[in-house]
Amino acid sequence: MERVFNLSRSITLHKRSMAHLQEEAIKGRLNGLIENNETVTWRARHLGKNRVLTTRVTDMRSPEYFCDEMEQGDFKYMRHEHHFKAIENATVAIDIMDFEIPYGKLGQLFTKFYLKKYMSRLLQQRNRVIKDYAETEKWRVILD
Repeated sequence: MERVFNLSRSITLHKRSMAHLQEEAIKGRLNGLIENNETVTWRARHLGKNRVLTTRVTDMRSPEYFCDEMEQGDFKYMRHEHHFKAIENATVAIDIMDFEIPYGKLGQLFTKFYLKKYMSRLLQQRNRVIKDYAETEKWRVILD
């Protein structure tokens, strides 16, 4: 569980999992493991536009939970909870992401019909990479 928790807060692994979006940390924590109350500013290409998002880890209870929330970016708000639970010889990771975008009713329709699926696919991609690293010796490259 601790390995998955740490891989989930690794800036280095996050960059690798989102390389297809040219995502990079440009301010705050730039690599290693983000800690409680630290920020990271990301720049990436989403939906045909370069975007910048700053998040802060607002709560952390190692190795069961941490939460990051948007401080600046394109959302009206964004909150991402990361929960971890040990089961037999595995770890279950649960992401709860809540967000809203501006633009009133148009933004709500865009979220309903496109953005929720887009964000879900990003989380699934990221979690596949975390799983791959956690289940092989690759995790040592990130955490050692």
